[in-house]
Amino acid sequence: MLRNYIIPIILFSGSAIFWFLNDFLEDPIYFRIFLSLLLMGTIFCGYKIITEIIAKKVIKDRKTQFTFNKGILIISAAIFLVLIIQIWVENTESLVISYGILAAGIAIALQDLFRNFVGGIIIALTSIYKIGDRIEVEGSIGDIMDIGILNTTMMEIKGWIDAEQPTGRLIILPNSIVISGRIFNYTKDHEFIWDEIRIPLTYESDWKAAINNFLEIVKAETGEITLQAEIEVERLGEKYYLPKKVTEPAVYVKLTDNWVELGIRYVTNTKTRRILSDILNRKILEDVAAAKTYSIASESMEIQGRHTVELLRS
Repeated sequence: MLRNYIIPIILFSGSAIFWFLNDFLEDPIYFRIFLSLLLMGTIFCGYKIITEIIAKKVIKDRKTQFTFNKGILIISAAIFLVLIIQIWVENTESLVISYGILAAGIAIALQDLFRNFVGGIIIALTSIYKIGDRIEVEGSIGDIMDIGILNTTMMEIKGWIDAEQPTGRLIILPNSIVISGRIFNYTKDHEFIWDEIRIPLTYESDWKAAINNFLEIVKAETGEITLQAEIEVERLGEKYYLPKKVTEPAVYVKLTDNWVELGIRYVTNTKTRRILSDILNRKILEDVAAAKTYSIASESMEIQGRHTVELLRS
């Protein structure tokens, strides 16, 4: 516990020392140092009070608490940057005019840094994504692990793996991506997505019986998530303009050259999509193996031609 008080004690003690030095020596530099140390100590204490006392009592969920703390850190850094400039730069307008070329050069050199910093503030204020969300950006999919002042860290999903499961690699995204890039959030405001399984049946199959059996299997396995999805769809409709969406499983029929394709549509939890898909595929395969009136089709090719044999007699 004592370690938590060392930094503010040092900062406030240092500010007191420079306060007395300013009284004796009457040098403006000491007064600015006093204000700087006092500002750092005040912001540090404010950050600790908000994140370690208020947040822990009000926010019980650890993921939400972690996201909140990151947001407070970014906002605190922005406030400190604005106020420290006010302390050390008497006339910011004249400074820019006097050192316009230097300022322009620095701005160009550090534009990415500034954009990342602004992006961090936007993320903290708007919650475009938060810790634990699954997002897709610039072709990469991952789960958000950390949101820093300049970068976002996420665990890569898919990559070279042909499924929505972690690869083990970490992806570091610049926060500026929220300014100019497109972000697909799988888990913002709800935890479900729609998924489909396509099953080809032969034209000789009793596809109506297959539809009934497959629907029974899917409804049995997705009943709980379907009810939850209905609740979340209603909640989304209260926040956004969202027409009523059907969350119940459904089967759609499509005719192809080789088979009758059944498209089974259902809702699933975003992060357990592959697990549910595996369960459904296994149960459907067991049902097809036991069925006598329908079977899985395979691609076939009909080859037509004429072979002529000429007998040459000498």
